[in-house]
Amino acid sequence: MPQSQAKNLSLIAAIDLGSNSFHMVVAKAQNGEIRILERLGEKVQLAAGINEERQLSEESMQRGLDCLKRFAQLINGMPLGAVRIVGTNALREARNRAEFIRRAEEILGHPVEVISGREEARLIYLGVSHTLADTPGKRLVADIGGGSTEFIIGQRFEPLLRESLQMGCVSFTQRYFKDGKITPARYAQAYTAARLEIMSIEHALHRLTWDEAIGSSGTIRAIGLALKAGGHGAGEVNAEGLAWLKRKLIKLGDVEKIDFEGIKPDRRAIFPAGLAILEAIFDSLELQRMDHCEGALREGVLYDLLGRHHHEDVRERTLTSLMERYHVDLEQAARVERKALHAFDQVAKNWDLEDEDGVWRERLGWAAKVHEVGLDIAHYQYHKHGAYLIEHSDLAGFSREDQLMLALLVRGHRRNIPKDKFAEFDEDGIKLIRLCVLLRFAILFHHIRGTQQMPQVELNAHENNLEVVFPENWLDENQLTQADFANEAEWLTRVDIVLSVR
Repeated sequence: MPQSQAKNLSLIAAIDLGSNSFHMVVAKAQNGEIRILERLGEKVQLAAGINEERQLSEESMQRGLDCLKRFAQLINGMPLGAVRIVGTNALREARNRAEFIRRAEEILGHPVEVISGREEARLIYLGVSHTLADTPGKRLVADIGGGSTEFIIGQRFEPLLRESLQMGCVSFTQRYFKDGKITPARYAQAYTAARLEIMSIEHALHRLTWDEAIGSSGTIRAIGLALKAGGHGAGEVNAEGLAWLKRKLIKLGDVEKIDFEGIKPDRRAIFPAGLAILEAIFDSLELQRMDHCEGALREGVLYDLLGRHHHEDVRERTLTSLMERYHVDLEQAARVERKALHAFDQVAKNWDLEDEDGVWRERLGWAAKVHEVGLDIAHYQYHKHGAYLIEHSDLAGFSREDQLMLALLVRGHRRNIPKDKFAEFDEDGIKLIRLCVLLRFAILFHHIRGTQQMPQVELNAHENNLEVVFPENWLDENQLTQADFANEAEWLTRVDIVLSVR
């Protein structure tokens, strides 16, 4: 579909490819706020289609793709940058996620990114905090999804702690209630498994404390409605009501008999697992009450998207924090970034790095900022230390793919470029190698850190060739730089790039 870069984001959209449901919201953006125009949601249960080899079945993929065909009409023609699509736990787990993502992108015409559990937690909190009143106290937010459950403690708009656990209403249903039978023993198994998961974060949550508990998922909303229908509250979840609902559920003995008011038929099968997880949360964290909030991941994605286009990109804050933590030489990082981006602008067209949302240029700038983070560990092979830190850190705002690409650029910024690792990104691998070459050029150019006035140079790129043109006689007078580029030409032959310097 024909698209143009988002210049004026009057309409924005977010799609949440959840493990249980797919959701989409379309909103109007005005003065830093959003007004929801459309909401769509369908039960897809992607997580139910993951087998023991962690492969998504064709049937589950088709359910998801059929849903996305219906979603696609609402975003048809919206510019790149105005739509953000995020995949959560089921796509994190599935080893064949690339196949589903490829087919989804063909339908939607926008990139799909898989986010980490802690990034999901951050976006959930962003959605909740923009939906509720801006009160000064601390909030505990819990979101029970299909494959994972997120916990966040935050104050106003800032999350203070983000955690994601491998338990969800779809995955627990597959494990403990697959045939729909509800027995005390099965419920106890699900409850105990959830308690064991929560134990790993229990102390950290209690240490921070909170003033109110908020639930942001459909599971928590459904339980609140069931309690309200039974005369146990006004829609909130409370400890007394949970005990009553558990007794009633076990007495029914089968998901087909669940007839609580407010519980849709397509939620019945996952209801016992959701209740067991929520009861475990209440007991572990000693809660008496949890209120429901409509704001969740998709609203958080919208506000995050809006921030990226209003110079409030959380990714910039994340990288700044990383640079501070690992004592990066900020002046050198800025010099390398400026030179790398200037080089990019000279060769982007010939090297096929231009795109409508500027993502390749953005990735090069990120890599230039953090290429020296590994020096804080050790100078020996610091590029490998840096790559490890970036790949395995929780970087707020970054998708899993962006993080892996950034780590690979840092890994390849000096000495040998691991060609096989770049090849794992298929067609994007060639573009990544070209970014890596530009980053290496900028680093070599500023090998002498800020103590020498460097000349203007011209870069010319064609296919697998890069030519660097220095002012006449400059290289003869600066033989260290000349030697650096001669060595670099040898390294680049290993990735089939011909570097010529004159």
